[in-house]
Amino acid sequence: MRILIVDEMHDSLLPLLAETGAEADYRYDFGRKEAEEVIAGYEGLIIRSKFFIGEDFLDKARNLRFIARAGAGLDLIDVAACDRRGIRVFAANEANRVAVAEHLLGMVLSLFNHINTSGAEIRQHQWLREKNRGEELQGKTVGIVGYGNNGSEAAARFAAFGCRVLVYDKYKTGFGTGQIEEAGLEEIFRHADVFSLHIPLTGETRGWVDAAFLDRFEKAFYFCNVARGEIMHQGDLIAAIRAGKVLGACLDVLENEKLSTMTREQQQDFDFLKDHPRVILTPHVAGWTRESYRKINEVLCRKIAAFINGD
Repeated sequence: MRILIVDEMHDSLLPLLAETGAEADYRYDFGRKEAEEVIAGYEGLIIRSKFFIGEDFLDKARNLRFIARAGAGLDLIDVAACDRRGIRVFAANEANRVAVAEHLLGMVLSLFNHINTSGAEIRQHQWLREKNRGEELQGKTVGIVGYGNNGSEAAARFAAFGCRVLVYDKYKTGFGTGQIEEAGLEEIFRHADVFSLHIPLTGETRGWVDAAFLDRFEKAFYFCNVARGEIMHQGDLIAAIRAGKVLGACLDVLENEKLSTMTREQQQDFDFLKDHPRVILTPHVAGWTRESYRKINEVLCRKIAAFINGD
């Protein structure tokens, strides 16, 4: 089996693929055009996020049997088009679950304890203790949407901090424990002090968190998004922050992460978020640790080996 790799990957990938018996061509310098020219000669493709894979690309991939996404989420792959062609698609969602959960907790703790702002103040020779009195996470109610790899890991982390954890998953039941409660959205809207998204970007979830959604929370709360920026209406989130409904936000993702291509409205929204002391921004790196970089290869190669062996 020949596999084309079009994104830069951890050095462990090629040795791991060799153990499966596959022949790999590591062409991280390829763009879409170059990949289209040669893809007919490959049965497998490994890609992170270099370009969208849709009908046009798949029409040229006459011998493709699988696509392996080096990361979590499949929003850059037309999965339905792959299904129609009998092309298996899998991702490495398991690989970054710890990284995402730890990053989320770090953002929330930084926000609650003013770590991001007080550090900047000290560098300006301001020693403002009372202004930076913190808030404890223990005892808070955390509402989580999505109990997949990342959502379940985040739920466990919040539970370890002594939080009440309410989890809603439209497609999963029977996962509740003593510390993690299965809940409906209405229960989350009623009780949540912290709300966190852990769902993929799909046609169903795109733009799901809008003004009407945010208005359903019965008390002011903290909003977290380490999933995909397009799940939320950024302007509606900003309006909720201005109104005091959202007390603060931890955002690892934005509606448009290509900052140089922002519209005027997106730039205005971004300026508000980057300047707000109760908003923490990171550049889509929640799952981007040294450990997860290696784990992605391990997860993908296990799945590729299983596919080759017919499992």
